[in-house]
Amino acid sequence: MAPKSDSAEGIVLNFVNEQNRPLNSQVVADFLQKFNLKKTAIQKALDNLADSGKITFKEYGKQKIYLARQDQFQIPNTEELTQMKEENARLQEMLDEQKKANGQLEGEIKSLQSNLTLDEILSNDVKLRKQVKEMEERLTKLREGVTLVSPEERKVVEKTFSDAISHWRKRKRMFKDVWDTITENSPKNPNEFKEELGLEYDEDIGVSLQTYATLMPHGHKRLRG
Repeated sequence: MAPKSDSAEGIVLNFVNEQNRPLNSQVVADFLQKFNLKKTAIQKALDNLADSGKITFKEYGKQKIYLARQDQFQIPNTEELTQMKEENARLQEMLDEQKKANGQLEGEIKSLQSNLTLDEILSNDVKLRKQVKEMEERLTKLREGVTLVSPEERKVVEKTFSDAISHWRKRKRMFKDVWDTITENSPKNPNEFKEELGLEYDEDIGVSLQTYATLMPHGHKRLRG
């Protein structure tokens, strides 16, 4: 059922006042379709509002342009307008800078999407840390002579441990490259961003790649990490 004329006029009046810009009946009808108002009802409401002085209008040939009454709005003085313009310029500059930073960050993220994602790096990091810990515990027992193993078995274990350390070092470097790229163009503080994502560095949980690297067989040691 279509709205009553008085409620239609209220809807149209609120819309015209909210828009506070020149409007014709077609534009108003397009915006108010959700109220199930037909264009004829819209036109009637606009004319009634204009006749009662609640809105103003001007005729341009056969077309009428409607506008909210300006005397109902508080008009800022020259000083206030100047302040508003300055504030608007400042905000626009901040918006432009933010858009530029966001654009750069989005570009970097897209270029990194072809590589491992941050979640994948973190997941692999957890697995590698677990493997390294297990290998370190086993190597310690082997070197203490708790368990006798053959030279071949020892070589396999040491190679596995060496490979794990190499993977750890590689993933650590990959994560650092990704993290540096993301935080370089991010407006957020890196430490706050890190806390927000729930990230933990090696030192946060009391582990050190350097410490584990010293456990590697002499011929496989790489002290850089």
